[in-house]
Amino acid sequence: MKKIFLISLVIAFVSSCGSSDKGELVGVKGKKWHPEKPYGMSLVPGGAFIMGKSDDDIADVQDAPTRTVSVRSFYMDETEITNSEYRQFVFWVRDSILRLKLAEMAELEGKTPEDESGIGAYAYISVEDEDLTPYEKYMIDIYGDEQRKLNRDVDLIFETDEYPDELYSEVLDNMYLPMEESYNGQRTWDVDQFLFDYSYFDSQAAAKDKGASRSKYIIRPFPEGIDIYPDTTVWVRDFEYSYNEPMHNDYFWHEAYGNYPVVGIRHDQAQAFCQWRTLLKNSYKKSKGKQFVNSFRLPSEAEWEYAARGGLEGASYPWGGPYTKNDRGCFMANFKPLRGNYAADQALYTVEADAYEPNDYNLYNMSGNVSEWVMSSYEESSYEYSSSINPSVNDDDNKRKVVRGGSWKDVAYFLQVSSRDYEYADSARSYIGFRTVQDYMGTDATANEATN
Repeated sequence: MKKIFLISLVIAFVSSCGSSDKGELVGVKGKKWHPEKPYGMSLVPGGAFIMGKSDDDIADVQDAPTRTVSVRSFYMDETEITNSEYRQFVFWVRDSILRLKLAEMAELEGKTPEDESGIGAYAYISVEDEDLTPYEKYMIDIYGDEQRKLNRDVDLIFETDEYPDELYSEVLDNMYLPMEESYNGQRTWDVDQFLFDYSYFDSQAAAKDKGASRSKYIIRPFPEGIDIYPDTTVWVRDFEYSYNEPMHNDYFWHEAYGNYPVVGIRHDQAQAFCQWRTLLKNSYKKSKGKQFVNSFRLPSEAEWEYAARGGLEGASYPWGGPYTKNDRGCFMANFKPLRGNYAADQALYTVEADAYEPNDYNLYNMSGNVSEWVMSSYEESSYEYSSSINPSVNDDDNKRKVVRGGSWKDVAYFLQVSSRDYEYADSARSYIGFRTVQDYMGTDATANEATN
């Protein structure tokens, strides 16, 4: 035993002689890291603010009493998520499913990537696990094969006269609606096939259950996949005896509306978008050998109100107030300013996501245009019992989810930064969209001394 102890001392001594720490406690050297402002986001420096109704509660809802709370720093999208941005999500899911079906067909027919043409070019590629990107690991989590990945180096072909072979044509044709459900010679995607599956770790629940298996809190909310295509019928269903067919037909797809906020999104679809955005960014980070970013998510109710105020204490609106017009008599947001006159603010429906002036945190349309989902559940008394530091009340069993900011069809009361409203999580509306946030890494960014 003594001999073993002496040998251990010798090894330890020899090891320390060859190290660069000179025997000092210098810590483990990691990769260099610098704060990176996400694309299209602004830093909202953390701090304290008075949350709730500072003026009279005109509607007498009594669900937002004033209280002082503090929030940590975070990044927030400068605009609501647009149709163009959400289409990137839809196309990514569509193309992923299409590549998967092509690879499965190639495998079924005995085709390989070595085939110079035809469906074989879309066959699986064998890889080592450590070479996989987060996107490829996502496919493994779903389909359970750890030795292969989809070939993304081959471009998909959508022109029917350029299909490489009949097998490719068979797979593509099954992604469209049958001819009897199409009209005017148009081929229409079967969007019910656009399903996105993901998993996440519920750290808050796990922290309260010490000793439990980690796997118990790895949540896969939609094992069969969640449909992610917007409900375009909301433009018709939300308004009885109203002609809104052009919005139903064109709003999401036509490029004329590319920079307009996406609508017709349920609460769970907005959350799925956040998961995909994290996956997309970390796939890129992995390919460059860089550290992963932390997750994109929906803001809490307190974060949303803090950001909407733009650093203005006691303000009614993001621009201050108490009026909805500026000194030139122009309306400051897109809402319903007069009875039956939606266009008095120069907009009948939604407007571009970066229309009107931003607040002092460079955030556009925090009031008006579309209301925005947040991750918080609606509880009338939540202000009375939630924490005063990063307050968040989110009960999965409570299907009433908070929406904030008011929309193009709302009166000025709902545009106030302190006004609370809700919608059921499984509902999609023509006047509800969302924007995402990402936590700031570190604590040195505050309202007193913001860093970029």
